[in-house]
Amino acid sequence: MVNLSAARYGKDNIRVYKVHRDEQAGTQDVVEMTVGVLLQGDIETSYTQADNSVVVATDTIKNTVYVLAKQHPVSPPELFGSIVASHFVETYQQIHSAQAKIIVHKWTRMTVEGKPHPHSFLRDGADTRNVDVVATEGKGIDIRSAIANLLVLKSTGSAFHGFSRDEYTTLSEVSDRILSTDVDCGWAWDTFTTLKEVEAAIGKFNEAWNDAREITIGTFAKDESASVQNTMYKMCEQILSAVPMVKAVDYSLPNKHYFEIGKYSKKISDYSADFGTDLSWHKGLKNTGKDAEVYAPQSNPNGLIQCTVSR
Repeated sequence: MVNLSAARYGKDNIRVYKVHRDEQAGTQDVVEMTVGVLLQGDIETSYTQADNSVVVATDTIKNTVYVLAKQHPVSPPELFGSIVASHFVETYQQIHSAQAKIIVHKWTRMTVEGKPHPHSFLRDGADTRNVDVVATEGKGIDIRSAIANLLVLKSTGSAFHGFSRDEYTTLSEVSDRILSTDVDCGWAWDTFTTLKEVEAAIGKFNEAWNDAREITIGTFAKDESASVQNTMYKMCEQILSAVPMVKAVDYSLPNKHYFEIGKYSKKISDYSADFGTDLSWHKGLKNTGKDAEVYAPQSNPNGLIQCTVSR
């Protein structure tokens, strides 16, 4: 005997672009998003009995997102995600939970001849503003906001030593190193009972995103980092202090390694190891320790450090 223990479906990778024209000011603002929607509810028979009467077609989901984008503001994305998710729960009696994931792609207004251009933009980074909204019948709206793919690097001010050592350890302890990572930072809001509560908090979302970004960048730059673990914990503490409506903050930070040329020239089972060599083979060049200037960026394997800090 088997049973369907979990099921959901929806439409993914819905590309949305919206322009707002301020005729009085003669300027335009643009937002570009990628939206995904997943639905759950009394849909079991579509799987077990080929009963499509309970299915809201994924093409309908796509069309609905476009219509809602026309009828409502798409900024901040926390509000638009709540509008989209709530729509499906409120409109279809068989749908009891809806998830809306939104990735906001950067378009930054150009500065031309020292002035902001009224309708021209550039993408000045791969980092995105993300939201994940789940509206559940009888429970409310849960929102996780996030910064993703924010690539940062500092050339000094990071150390890593005093870690556990055993017969498998080849890593040298360092008091100064390059620190680089792709920041993925998220913060979960207290549950909103209704869509009206989300609308009432509209001013908080942009403020929290700006605070989280500034705290992340500022702490990364200024902290004399003993480890990625300790630095990310400090970031979490500060965001929780700055945004009272947030109940938890999480980070996922992969290490982007930069190895001194020569020092990591040999491999053991694909893992770089310190054999103490440098570039002295070429006319006595020194390129390790305090003399290191040239490094080889590494793609993998890489460390991955994660944490969640809650109230």
